[in-house]
Order: sequence, then structure tokens, then C-alpha cells
Amino acid sequence: MDYQLELKQIVDYPRCRIYREFIRSLMEDRDIRTNGSSYLFYYMTLCSYANFRSSYRRIEGISYLVGPGEWICKTSELAEWFRTRFQHQALSILDFLQKQNYITYIRLGRNNLVKFSINGWKQHNTALDYNYPCLKDVGFFFFPVAAVHELISMGKCSEMDIVLDLWVHAIYNDGQVQGSELGPVVYFRNCTSSPLTNFSDLALRWGISKATVSRILNKLQDKEYLSLVSFTGRHGSVIYLCSYLSTMFNISDVMIDKEEISMTFQIPVHVPEASSLPEAEPIREEQITIMEAENSVSGQAASVSKPHMKKIVQKVAQILAAQGVSCCECCCCPFM
Repeated sequence: MDYQLELKQIVDYPRCRIYREFIRSLMEDRDIRTNGSSYLFYYMTLCSYANFRSSYRRIEGISYLVGPGEWICKTSELAEWFRTRFQHQALSILDFLQKQNYITYIRLGRNNLVKFSINGWKQHNTALDYNYPCLKDVGFFFFPVAAVHELISMGKCSEMDIVLDLWVHAIYNDGQVQGSELGPVVYFRNCTSSPLTNFSDLALRWGISKATVSRILNKLQDKEYLSLVSFTGRHGSVIYLCSYLSTMFNISDVMIDKEEISMTFQIPVHVPEASSLPEAEPIREEQITIMEAENSVSGQAASVSKPHMKKIVQKVAQILAAQGVSCCECCCCPFM
């Protein structure tokens, strides 16, 4: 029996795979602000440190048993993860998450240590029945999409919360979501099958102003976290994520072609007057040779004309060059 492997991130799956290495890279990016009140980033950070099997951690000469879905750390470490100035601010975040029944925690070691447990961890993640140290910088855990909706509705989202909200709601290669075959597109599961959104809806979702939405999305686009494709008129925009495929599936990321997206959605794309990106040098027509076959239909009205064939070849060469095929940029390379 023949099998065909397909890489997908489908809309019907109620959980999202979150890689710990991705969370660590966000924690190290100090340019992304965390001053919000939705607590999504804080909760996901705690989940990224939770054990998936039992292990012992030795702190200040004492060994502590840490079970699946649990972790123990110093209060100073917690403040560093959450980027709070004082330790009591980090503890107040834990108090809020415990009040909302996301975690439970206790203080140990004369209140210098915190041991927390993720409630419902075994419902979404495998818990192994043996003791062995758990690495905190590799592997992944499953995060429920429903928890994202709950947390971002509790208050104003920070820039970090917005990045995680977009990441969890990315869909790839799912026939139910328009445009997902072109790349990982953000779709908020609103039962429309269309990833089109607008700044008004995003402002309402994240508890911020439309101007702040525009500023944050443009900032994330400049930092190459996403590609924002804006359509003309009142059609809205679609958001494609950068580095998603390499992180989630360990494959090369695709180049987001706005012209191809425009044809897929059948909506004109807004093109800025002055583009900050340098245009690639197109190949010359002298490099292109159109081969005439014996049963050629070039003389028929429905066939593709030679000038259009050359334009298509030039466009394909630009796309291949952008994806790393350097020979497509060579002025001596022939195309047939």
C-alpha cells in the first residue's frame, strides 16, 4: 500500500504544538514588549518549563521530586522569565493564574522557591511513568487553542501575547481555509473559511486601538515574524507567518508572493508607492529560448503568446532566486 506524507496544520485540531526552542527565542527577544494583562505569554512560559515525566531537581543542597506538568524554580528565575522588576510582581502573576484555575503553586525553601503545577496537563500532553531529567530547551508541548481565546479576552494584549496568538492560529495546507496552501496563514477560527481580517476586529480582539494594531503588525513585519498582505478598499488583510515551517516541520520556509495571494483571493493587493526592498534584476529576454515543438499550438488563438511565455519565465526565475537558487540570477544562464 502506498502512503503519501503531507505536512499540514489543520483548523479542526484543538491543540497547537509549541516548541520550547521557539518560546526561548521569544523570551530572549527583548525588543518585544510584555506589558499586557492577558497573561497568555506568562502561562505559556510556565507550560514550556513543565515536566513531561518525573525528575529530581537539586537546589541549594536539597533534591525535590517534580512530577509531570510541574516544575520548581527560584523566585528570582520566575521574575527573570516574566521580565518583572520585583519578585512580588512575578508572584502576583501566579496568583492570578491560580485564581483562574490554570495553575496551582506553593512556596518552598523559606519562600525562596516556587513549585507550580499546570492544571489539566495530562489532558493535552503525555505523562511518562518513569524518572529522568527533562530538557527545557528542546522538544515541544501541546497547548489548547481554547486557552488562548480565554486568556486574551481577560485584558489588554502585549506584543508578546499577540505574537503567540498569531502563532497558535496559523493554518497550513488545509483545504478548509482559503490561501493556506500558499503558506502558514493566520485564521481565527470564525467559521468563515476566510483568513481575511481588519484592524478593527484585531483591535477588539486584543483590547488595543487600531493605531496600535497597525504599529505592532508593522513592527513584527520589520522583525520578520510575519508578512502582512493588505488588499485594496475594505477587503482587509491576511497575515502570513515567517519561519513557521522551519520551526514546526523543519523544512524550508516558503516565500510569500503577494501577486499569487492576490490571484488566490481574487482581490487586488495594495502596493506601496515606495518599496523599501530592492528589486531583483530580471533576466534578459536574450537568455530565454522558446522551443517550437512539432505539434505546437502557438498559432492558435487560445495558446500562450511568446511575450507572455517570457514574462512567465522571468517571474519564475525571480521566485527561484528568492528561494536560494542562485543560478537564476546569473546573466549568463540560458532558459529554455
